[in-house]
Amino acid sequence: MVEYRPVPEAERETFHEYASYAFSPEDGPPEYDPEELPELAKLGAMRGLYEDGAPDDDPLCVCKHYWFDARVRGDVHPSPGLSAVASPPENRRDGHVRRMLAASLEEYRERGARFSVLWPFRYRFYRRLGWDTCNKRTTYECEPEALSFAADEAGDAGRYLKVGADDYERLVPAYEAHAADYELSLVRDDEWWRHRVFTGWEKDPFVYAWERDGEVRGYLVYTIDGDWGDRTMRVRELGFVDREAYLALLAFCHDHDSQVSTVKLGAPAESTLLDLAPDPEEIDCEVETGPMARLVDVAETLAALSYPAVDARVTLAVEDPLVDWNDGAFALAVTDGAATCRRADDADPDPDARVDVGALSQLAVGYRSARALERSGRLDADAETTATLDRLLPGRPVYLREGF
Repeated sequence: MVEYRPVPEAERETFHEYASYAFSPEDGPPEYDPEELPELAKLGAMRGLYEDGAPDDDPLCVCKHYWFDARVRGDVHPSPGLSAVASPPENRRDGHVRRMLAASLEEYRERGARFSVLWPFRYRFYRRLGWDTCNKRTTYECEPEALSFAADEAGDAGRYLKVGADDYERLVPAYEAHAADYELSLVRDDEWWRHRVFTGWEKDPFVYAWERDGEVRGYLVYTIDGDWGDRTMRVRELGFVDREAYLALLAFCHDHDSQVSTVKLGAPAESTLLDLAPDPEEIDCEVETGPMARLVDVAETLAALSYPAVDARVTLAVEDPLVDWNDGAFALAVTDGAATCRRADDADPDPDARVDVGALSQLAVGYRSARALERSGRLDADAETTATLDRLLPGRPVYLREGF
């Protein structure tokens, strides 16, 4: 028998050892000095799976939970982040991680969570357990000169200012305005701003804002890496309220042409940089899969989402490979935008659609439409049901930007 329980703070060294071996074994056995541990390493709640009666310093595997709230379809929902899933080599291939993830979902469910989000080490591993891709992300790479158009258009209406962690609240309106355009944007608290936005694992980033008429309209978070003559400005976050602010931030990057040879920008898949640039061929663009998400409790989450003001009913047969409370048929009824969802009983007719929980999660957050899922073989439904699901859960831009 095994037991899922918190890893005590006194055993953070064990957690650190497991995570280091899992994600950076090339560095050798890790040194652990609690006095030098960065604050961002202390964020999150540590959990472990133990053999019954095992001491606190001997977990079979470990993970970490972040108690996030995320925006989905106009509302804020509890959406924990799962991270640092690690097992030492002597405990692998015995199903321990699978049991720990199932227990994690049970804890999320008890806390009333709607979604679980994570950054995978391998997509196939988590996809077979019910998580699936929730957004793509784009990385642009160019010489600073390729952004000269922004410097030409931005003008001198505003000013740039360096921002420190104690002044992070000045950035919040710009962040929230930008985040409002994307599903799964997180609600950031003081701790997250200070220790994840303004702090880095190896070095802290620069944070600059663009201000106009006394109001911060945009900001960027970046580092500069490399040696003289071959430096790269890596912008890990951009937040802005409108096109004018976006151009001002691009102009800021251009103005580093005497210091860096390359600018790399991370952005949502729907970013408009290539459309704005007069010479888009000067900008390399790479689109890749990003984080993953899954429904914690199908019935509770579908009932909690906001829907368009339509009336519709659909019965979904859901397959969940990890937890039994999501495995079965569910009747979703929406009346003038208000929803109920219950487990269907044996007296109900055959389901209108069949879908796995990962695909249903993509539909719920807005990443893929019902039509796209049906075309790819992830949704088994007739044309009428597919159209109904698309009316209820239309596609939306999704961008979970935070790493954790």
